[in-house]
Amino acid sequence: MNSRRVVRGSKKLSWLLRHGANQEGLAMDAAGWASLGDVLALTRLGLPELERILRENDKHRFQRDGERVRASQGHSLAGTPVTLEALEASWERLDLGERRVVHGTRADEALLRAIGQTGLLPGARTHVHLAASAASHVGKRSNVGVLLEVSASAMARAGVGIFRSPNGVILARRVPPDCLVGLQALTQRAKKDEARLREALGLG
Repeated sequence: MNSRRVVRGSKKLSWLLRHGANQEGLAMDAAGWASLGDVLALTRLGLPELERILRENDKHRFQRDGERVRASQGHSLAGTPVTLEALEASWERLDLGERRVVHGTRADEALLRAIGQTGLLPGARTHVHLAASAASHVGKRSNVGVLLEVSASAMARAGVGIFRSPNGVILARRVPPDCLVGLQALTQRAKKDEARLREALGLG
């Protein structure tokens, strides 16, 4: 199985386990687990191919437990039968004290103004994806312009749990506006516009 086929297979597996279970008729429990045999049949992958995908996926997006497999996180509510409660019960609940976590996004003034009003919402996904730091390999998008800093203690006061999936992604159902406490500009353009971007987010 060449590297290009690994990438294609990984994308197919990711779509099925994160977004396409309902559409494809894949039986899946509330925590995202599906039968290995059913997944192999629907993706048309052989077991050695799937095992290589699980082994070589750069962000370790998938888990195998005997004869069942799932995506570690990143599910869409409309496309799968997962529930927030079952996913969170399968993840590690974090107590981060006064630490901060980050969320990467575009250096767009209008977008940051909207985030400053609504906070971070998961959209079609089950949870907002966060990362432990700017150096984290998982949990934040590539090519982002800014990192938004989230106060773990403010999240706790707001009654919003913070979790870590088995592949290290930090997750929360939402991030209220008052929990956004900092902004790190990453690109040259964002650094040039940092004052305006901070103001748009409501940080002054």
